[in-house]
Amino acid sequence: MCVCLFTCQPPSKNGELCFISGQCKSSCCHRHSGISLARCAPRAAEKEKCSKKTLYGTYYYCTCENGLKCKGDVSIGGAITNTNFGICVDPQHAN
Repeated sequence: MCVCLFTCQPPSKNGELCFISGQCKSSCCHRHSGISLARCAPRAAEKEKCSKKTLYGTYYYCTCENGLKCKGDVSIGGAITNTNFGICVDPQHAN
């Protein structure tokens, strides 16, 4: 029953509350801190700070827009704490 409440509703617009990124039209459920309410937000554009995709479903920085790649370090610790951040780059123009 609870799963249907989150997955059967139409995707939320930017600024609306969310629990997981799948609820958002933008596919990014963003939170400013571990205790803040998460809200749908636009995905990161080129040269903006980004998060690598995660299983948590919420991000401190949104994933990159389609066609861009989040370039940055990845660590096991960062995967656990949801802190694998980078910068969005166009892979066709990256050095």
